[in-house]
Amino acid sequence: MYAAVGNRDKMISSFLKAKSYAESIRDTAAIGFVYSQSGRDYVNLDKLDSALLFAQKALFCFSKSSISFNNRRYGGRTYVGEVYNIIGDIYQRKGNFDSALYALRKGEQINIETNNPWALGYSYAGLSYLFLTSKKTDTSLFYAGKALETFKGVGDFLGIANIYRTISSAYGQQKKPDSAFAYLTLSTNINDSLNNVQKKNLLAYQDVGFGEQLRLKKLEEEKVQTQNKIKTYAMLAGITVFMLIAFMLYRNNRNRRKANELLQKQKDEIGEQKQQVEKTLTELKSTQAQLIQSEKMASLGELTAGIAHEIQNPLNFVNNFSEVNTELIDEMQQEMDKGNYNDAKTISNDIKENEQKINHHGKRADAIVKGMLQHSRTSSSVKEPTDINALADEYLRLAYHGLRAKDKSFNATLKTDYDDTIGNINIIPQDIGRVILNLINNAFYAASLSANGGFSDPNNKHQPTITVSTSKNPPSGGRGAEVLISVRDNGPGIPQKIVDKIFQPFFTTKPTGQGTGLGLSLAYDIVKAHGGEIKVESKEGEGSEFVIQLPIF
Repeated sequence: MYAAVGNRDKMISSFLKAKSYAESIRDTAAIGFVYSQSGRDYVNLDKLDSALLFAQKALFCFSKSSISFNNRRYGGRTYVGEVYNIIGDIYQRKGNFDSALYALRKGEQINIETNNPWALGYSYAGLSYLFLTSKKTDTSLFYAGKALETFKGVGDFLGIANIYRTISSAYGQQKKPDSAFAYLTLSTNINDSLNNVQKKNLLAYQDVGFGEQLRLKKLEEEKVQTQNKIKTYAMLAGITVFMLIAFMLYRNNRNRRKANELLQKQKDEIGEQKQQVEKTLTELKSTQAQLIQSEKMASLGELTAGIAHEIQNPLNFVNNFSEVNTELIDEMQQEMDKGNYNDAKTISNDIKENEQKINHHGKRADAIVKGMLQHSRTSSSVKEPTDINALADEYLRLAYHGLRAKDKSFNATLKTDYDDTIGNINIIPQDIGRVILNLINNAFYAASLSANGGFSDPNNKHQPTITVSTSKNPPSGGRGAEVLISVRDNGPGIPQKIVDKIFQPFFTTKPTGQGTGLGLSLAYDIVKAHGGEIKVESKEGEGSEFVIQLPIF
């Protein structure tokens, strides 16, 4: 409408508002339309650099968007040809023939591919005018004929008028005044008809504007009358409310004495209840501390079993090689008594090799003990750089060997997938290790259950499988980089109705005496203290996955 009345400042302002709204809802296609139309208008304002900038932005938007129209989806490429027409016009005005020719032919190609006859007509018209300015009148008339045929097909009278004028100019260059005058007359007649229609539309728009002003004025008068009525009603309502409040104050004053007596009696009762609640709370805190200690001792027992199994292997090697060396020494002495020094020397080499193996496995046991002491010592609450992959793998192995030490028939498939690019992260290793151990123990317990909830037996085809993996998420959505630690089992899963309860203190699905209900609650608190989150996804009959998200600082 602003374009129709010649107010270009308002027109451009409206397009900028449209762009702002389109950006707020991320409508890429609408942003492309704004840039495209802005480019066309800046051409008309002869601001060619600005026009070219907007046209290039429109190309970018249309190349990655789609448009809905009459319940059908169109690719943004449908409008790319129109933008190339604008770019061709810009380069033609700048006097850059090659760039203009490339853009217009690119527009022609895309408009044919996307079946956009209206835009195709303007591609032909642009090429006709470009060759006209280059004094190539035959080529100009060739494209003018194609443009005229296309414009007639879509009923674009403005395009027909413009192409008639181009044809007239081409015949003028060819020194054919009769033909030039005939086409100029056709162009003028069509333009006169279009101008008359435009004037009528402009007058109609102005009439609508004047009528709208009258309607707004009438609405303002009605608004004033309504406000006056509201003031009168408000005054009457105020008097009524005042009288009602006075009556209520009188009645409340009469009942206040009775209420005070009742409140005093209730206050005494509340005081007694408060003392009872404080006593109960003290007992609960004491019980909770005992349960937490029990949970820690249970974890320590599981770790101890795992450590014992880990150390048992190197100790067996040490004992076996020691016994063999004792026998070899006796044989060597016998051979020396017989004078077989070569055989004795060979036996001494065997003894030396066995001693090296004893030393190797002794150092292995020593490393295991030092590592376990490092991870099982009391938490210092101080974060330190920690290899999260090594920590997870170590506790997976210890948990598995601990269960095997308790039950030789227990067996499970262990799968790991560690991201080697994570490196060290700052955590309290003892606390996070406790969380990982708890999740892995729970996973072993769940994976050992059959589909109907009972423990699997050797004849059951169900094979418990535990998967531990780590990965790194880059910063996104306002969140920093994160490390993800996943523990997944193939147990019966967690019923949907209790998923939201599993992190609550004292909630457990294990039989009485097998769980305190504090493991996941403590794990949740530890992860939160690290600024992270712990989440669970579970499908009944398929298993569960717990994911620890820890920020990387």
